Amino acid sequence: MKAMILAAGEGRRMCSDLPKPLHEINGLCLIEHRILALAASGVKDIIINLHHKAEQIQQRLGDGRQYGVNIVYSLEKTLLKTGGGIVNALPLLGDDIFIVVNADVWTDYDFRQLSLSSNALAHIVLVDNPEHNPQGDFCLYANGRVSQVCQHRLTFSGISLMTSAFFEGSPAEPFALGEWFNHQINRELVTGEHYQGLWVDVGTPLRLDFVQAIASQQISLKKAVGHDILLGNYFSDF
Repeated sequence: MKAMILAAGEGRRMCSDLPKPLHEINGLCLIEHRILALAASGVKDIIINLHHKAEQIQQRLGDGRQYGVNIVYSLEKTLLKTGGGIVNALPLLGDDIFIVVNADVWTDYDFRQLSLSSNALAHIVLVDNPEHNPQGDFCLYANGRVSQVCQHRLTFSGISLMTSAFFEGSPAEPFALGEWFNHQINRELVTGEHYQGLWVDVGTPLRLDFVQAIASQQISLKKAVGHDILLGNYFSDF
């Protein structure tokens, strides 16, 4: 299975000249943590879309061999937004199902548990609403169907599993992935799950500091009990 990491955004809220995916947590940048998590899930081929300061990210990650994966870049001359960026990369992703994840999420979600039902074209991971998104994004029914109508919405985590067929008929111009989810939800083509583990949208300096504090505490605890941190067993690091 292939995966795509969305990393083309400008990250203006970080108030930094450094591209948001390159901000570090315990010596590894945010996007490296996503790469290692995907590699631990058995993903070997990763496509990364780039626009803002693309060369800096390419220089840091290279071809991916240091992480045990193969990285191919989907370069965007103009910013295509999240949905348009995926459509632009479809020739690289192929016709099989593929994982999509935002570069700036911090989570212990295990990508190995993602699955797609036979009557859906996309599956999304939803989380409890954070303070910055109190109204949520989508509704989730007990049967796994995602809807727009309910009393309590959940927030899209930035993690999904989808197929190229999911984007048939999508706009030719740049568009947000959330907009297309809304369109396909009305056609009952999207399922979801509610994940209640560790998840943070690292979109601001304050949230970056928060994640750094969490990660430092986890590493200190594991060192105290004599647990070696191995990149080859990434999910045990949380």
